[in-house]
Amino acid sequence: MTAHAAPVDAAALGRLPTEAVRPELADLDVRSTREVVALLAEADAEVPAVVAAAGDAVAAAVDLVVERTERGGRLLYVGAGTPGRLAVVDAAELPPTYGTDPGLVVAVMAGGPQAVFGAREGAEDDEAAGAADVRAHDVGPDDVVVGITASGRTPYVLGAVDAARAAGAGTVGVSSNAAAALSARVDVAVEVPTGPEVVAGSTRLKAGTAQKLVLNQLSTAVMVRRGRTYGNLMVDVRVTNAKLAERVRRIVAQATGADDEDVERAVTAADGHAGTAVVALLGDVDAERARQLLDAAGGRVRAAVERARAGGRR
Repeated sequence: MTAHAAPVDAAALGRLPTEAVRPELADLDVRSTREVVALLAEADAEVPAVVAAAGDAVAAAVDLVVERTERGGRLLYVGAGTPGRLAVVDAAELPPTYGTDPGLVVAVMAGGPQAVFGAREGAEDDEAAGAADVRAHDVGPDDVVVGITASGRTPYVLGAVDAARAAGAGTVGVSSNAAAALSARVDVAVEVPTGPEVVAGSTRLKAGTAQKLVLNQLSTAVMVRRGRTYGNLMVDVRVTNAKLAERVRRIVAQATGADDEDVERAVTAADGHAGTAVVALLGDVDAERARQLLDAAGGRVRAAVERARAGGRR
């Protein structure tokens, strides 16, 4: 236990559904490989319905993040162990997919960056460290901090959301148990009660699957609401390899219906940016004007196209 570790309520921890033991699986270790694989698949198959049932809470979290980030704020994920690593994955994938600044969505991991690749399990018990890490990121009223914890009681995460609230930030809690301690300390509580695991207490399984789904929904919906797609097309994808260069051409063709020659010309003039090429083709403007229209529309392709059509060629 670290110097700042919160005392563990063993009885309360043992009552959590995510810590429960499934007695019918007491012979798991002597079952066949195929049976074990089937059990794990059956357990994971329960998760989507649990996540779908939390849809109203996820939507509320999305709206909170959109409102704050459009004021210039950031989205910070905070977690320990598996939740922290899932947060790192989600945050890392947004800039190349949606062209966002790497500082817009930040993952804060208990134990620091080294804990991403090597377990530092004791770090999750340090409530003071969670608060200090949030303060170190200069969290303020325009930011949203999302705490992620299977148990809903991880001290590091509780310390982080408490510090975030004290700084005026919006707060969201994602937990895998109902009536979680975390839920009472945040503005929006997303509870996805996944129940006992196939391997008792191993919340990298069903609980981790649920957390991954929730983070996918949260960040993707935020990007859609902030205009980082045109319809369901990734118009801000960054071209960093040959596959993505071809994807940009395909996106522009799908969005505009233009032929290959016009698509290639527009993409080249747009320096490989799909959104600019789409605005140029649909708005019948050159690339420079398309960039200006996108800037004026806050990067929203649909709004930029409408402005181009209303204002004519320039």
